[in-house]
Amino acid sequence: MTDINRIIGVDFDNTIVSYDDLMHRLAVEKGWISPEVSKSKKQIRDCIRLLPNGDIEWQKLQAIVYGRQMQEAKLIEGVLTFFKLCQQHRMRVYIVSHKTEYANYDETKTNLREAALAWMKSHSFFSGSGLGLTQEQVYFESTRVSKIERIKQLNCTDFIDDLEETFLEESFPNSVNKILYAPNYQPAEIPTVKAVIKWQEINEYFFSTT
Repeated sequence: MTDINRIIGVDFDNTIVSYDDLMHRLAVEKGWISPEVSKSKKQIRDCIRLLPNGDIEWQKLQAIVYGRQMQEAKLIEGVLTFFKLCQQHRMRVYIVSHKTEYANYDETKTNLREAALAWMKSHSFFSGSGLGLTQEQVYFESTRVSKIERIKQLNCTDFIDDLEETFLEESFPNSVNKILYAPNYQPAEIPTVKAVIKWQEINEYFFSTT
């Protein structure tokens, strides 16, 4: 399926980078969940939201992992291979993320976009000997609607995201191939959306020679 005319857009949070282990550890330390809760963002979120002021506590946890402790988050297995294959096949790729600059419940006022860029630098995203991306290929948008507008502006032929809601937005273009990365849950079947549970499937989808 390799085609140098393809333009692939990729979401960032929970698509390229995983916070599951970090969220689980911090939530257990704070007494918000029991250690038996699975290391899944969705499960952690659902448990915390059952607490008094649970929605606020959940936002506080997100502020920590997306901000001052971002460097402890993990690169998802298979992502490295994907970007290297894009580089080898001269396929254009962009990272397009719905990410505000600051979290509502963060006493440190850490810039979330700068934290994400620092994490990418530490994982050689912008190194010529690494993944070979430039910061100009990374877009942070303040709303989901503006994220979709960016996808249109970049003329993406394909988009990879972990949130079904992105593809269900009325403004999401029908012409874009939709790939849902859903490793921890069984998503509802959505027409025209290809659901996968690991990046190896995505790599095979784009770069299989068979």
